[in-house]
Amino acid sequence: MKVAIIGGGTMGEAIASSLIRKGVTQAQNIVVSDLVQERLKYLKDTHHVKVIERNSEAAKQGQVVIMAVKPQVLQQAMAELVGIIRPNQLVLSIVAGATIDTIRKGLGHDAVVRSIPNTPAQIGQGISVWAATGTVNPIQRDMARQILGALGKEIYVTEEKYVDMATAISGSGPAYVFLFLEAFIDAAVHIGFQRPMAQELALQTVLGSAMFMEKSGKHPAELRNMVTTPGGTTVEGLQALESAGLRAAMVKAAVAAYEKSRTLGSEKGSAI
Repeated sequence: MKVAIIGGGTMGEAIASSLIRKGVTQAQNIVVSDLVQERLKYLKDTHHVKVIERNSEAAKQGQVVIMAVKPQVLQQAMAELVGIIRPNQLVLSIVAGATIDTIRKGLGHDAVVRSIPNTPAQIGQGISVWAATGTVNPIQRDMARQILGALGKEIYVTEEKYVDMATAISGSGPAYVFLFLEAFIDAAVHIGFQRPMAQELALQTVLGSAMFMEKSGKHPAELRNMVTTPGGTTVEGLQALESAGLRAAMVKAAVAAYEKSRTLGSEKGSAI
């Protein structure tokens, strides 16, 4: 598979390195374009991919053209590619807030996949929700699935609205988890732990709990009850969290992020 990545930033690099690491394609079949020469040199030296400054020249070389530019330069990048993308090429956009219609009109091209990978994709532990236009054929869908699967798990949806929803949950979600971890660590320090030990305890507790839930297949409420002894310490802690409105705050966060995603999509560009 020949892949052209327009934009050599963090996510562009994550895609290139994941494709190579997972054996989806070889480094010589990947070309990355970027305006920053130092970045191109780094990508070439580190991942041994082909690099080029001009987006239009890069796009000509890929069966799949991945739009991985920053939202604020999307319109400029698309303008450079009008008339360059061939009908048999697939365009895969990971630009947050940019709708399929925005990409289609901006490029004058119909075979478009829109996806929202998240930050853990940088270490192959992400999850991507994606939607495709009807013009995307089965072979191209399989290529999209392979690319996004190299970043972690992938979920195909038939309606684009779910991609906006995923922006609020899996896209923004790592920030919610980091905020929780930050507070959890601070709480451990508050009751007397040294910060390094507090961080190790909090991080492993979250990692272990998430893996336990995944492997057990049980509902989180059932797992919570397994930890909760009547009249014990956990009950007191849970009561404090409920009193502070943790559950309601999570719902408000998801709704706010979702509404913002929809608004930004209508503004032709955004950022998670």
